[in-house]
Amino acid sequence: MKDLTHFNTAGEAHMVDVGAKPDTPRQAIAAGCIRMLPDTLARIHAGDHKKGDVLGIARIAGIMATKRTADLIPLCHPLALTRVEVDLWTEAEPPAVQVRATVATRGPTGVEMEALTAVQIALLTIYDMCKAVDRGMSIEQVRLVEKSGGKSGHWTRDDRSAAIAAGEE
Repeated sequence: MKDLTHFNTAGEAHMVDVGAKPDTPRQAIAAGCIRMLPDTLARIHAGDHKKGDVLGIARIAGIMATKRTADLIPLCHPLALTRVEVDLWTEAEPPAVQVRATVATRGPTGVEMEALTAVQIALLTIYDMCKAVDRGMSIEQVRLVEKSGGKSGHWTRDDRSAAIAAGEE
């Protein structure tokens, strides 16, 4: 098992020194969903929600969140992002909105936290905008799907990881 990198030899938390690491292209993809009542999804589709375009606002919130990740997550490095894409789509059965964030940079450390933050904030924005009609919504399956770049190279979630994340193992 690998050592946890955010602790020094005395067991104290610290920000990892990435100064000597080379700048390389890095990308991360994260995903998640929010399940809801059919009527809530119908309101999102109709676009007549009194707070505005739910999916459009959630997309902007997710993008904005990536730029604030270092402010939200202790010990996370502030990064110069080169690409942020947040995709949202709906599913009828069960009624849900799916979110997928792709984040990229060229630097000494990865963007997994930024991708995960984008997904979480987009989902929380949907919850916030729709909670007046559906407090029972459920944010689920937020996970890293894929990452590339750096010393550890390319990683893709495999079937076993997906089953564990879904609580099936």
